[in-house]
Amino acid sequence: MEREDDHSPVSDDEIFAGHEGGKLAVAATRPISRPRDLSVAYTPGVAKVSRAIAEDAALAQRYTWADRLVVVVSDGTAVLGLGDIGASASLPVMEGKSVLFKTFGGLDSIPLVLDTTDVDEIVETLVRLRPSFGAVNLEDISAPRCFELEDKLKAALDCPVMHDDQHGTAIVTLAALRGANLVLGKDIADQRVVISGAGAAGVACARILQEAGIGDVTLLDSKGIVSGRAGLNPVKEQLAGTTNKAGLTGGLADALRGADVFLGLSGATIDESLLGTMADDAIVFALSNPDPEVHPAVAARYAAIVATGRSDFPNQINNVLAFPGVFRGALDAGARAITENMKLAAADAIVAVAQDDLGPDRIVPSPLDPRVAPEVAAAVAKAAVEDGVAG
Repeated sequence: MEREDDHSPVSDDEIFAGHEGGKLAVAATRPISRPRDLSVAYTPGVAKVSRAIAEDAALAQRYTWADRLVVVVSDGTAVLGLGDIGASASLPVMEGKSVLFKTFGGLDSIPLVLDTTDVDEIVETLVRLRPSFGAVNLEDISAPRCFELEDKLKAALDCPVMHDDQHGTAIVTLAALRGANLVLGKDIADQRVVISGAGAAGVACARILQEAGIGDVTLLDSKGIVSGRAGLNPVKEQLAGTTNKAGLTGGLADALRGADVFLGLSGATIDESLLGTMADDAIVFALSNPDPEVHPAVAARYAAIVATGRSDFPNQINNVLAFPGVFRGALDAGARAITENMKLAAADAIVAVAQDDLGPDRIVPSPLDPRVAPEVAAAVAKAAVEDGVAG
């Protein structure tokens, strides 16, 4: 029997065999073995249901699967660590996402990869398909287009929309920082975090940390600290005005000096000597996959707590801790949107699951912990009601 902590190498043959024919199938929820079953599920019985929905569209929530169906949408422009590989090549990843929705959130999900990178075309496509689904999970869409796309979809659709690369990462990162601070006896309000990477995940992490009351954020892109620079895109420009209270300039070496937390989301490697300039009991989240910005064993020489995005090291910061429960809670509440308060509630729920067993090597629960999604869903649904977006 395989153990949860079995990290033995996986062969290429096993990987390809595990994807052959795809990873999804449609299963009937009602048996059809007699003529009577056909009469109920299809003609003539289905006509009665369709007529009823035609008279009262709200009945579709009860008599179809659309209200509980998540579409996982991608244009294949920013897939994992592979970059712009196109719609078809992104489909195995989106299928995997749908498997996770079902496994951890109990939600049906359909991958929808679109052969266009035009934001308005994607919006128009989803607006026209709206009667067929209940929520939109945006996935692997390049920045800064992903910000515009999410904003336009939230304005156009009356259902939950979330770009998981942004907000799923941000929720779990906040949860991990809260867990680390509980272990170390630190307060987020007293900390300065350095975020290396100003793409989708970096921007969302900066924003949620600000919402959570972080002391200061120093945000860097490939050219250095974003504050005080010209030629920034609107998203970076907005963050430049609300981050970097310390008034730092320069690059990563300047940013890390005296910092409490390093959050790596850029894929770039860092010189380990820079970690030695951080504050005492530093926290290092090296989240780039498959290769962290610094090997966790090396980071542990300088930091009190180290986390990565990988399952073969302790403290895996994995989006599966967030998105199944977030969408489940939003749909359970009949929410029209996913609010900042709902995201903060999700982070708190994740930490709460691990509360009784926190330690330097366990700042968040295991992604396989069956308690996580139900607890996150309940917290998100409650927050939806508090925010007035529940149905």
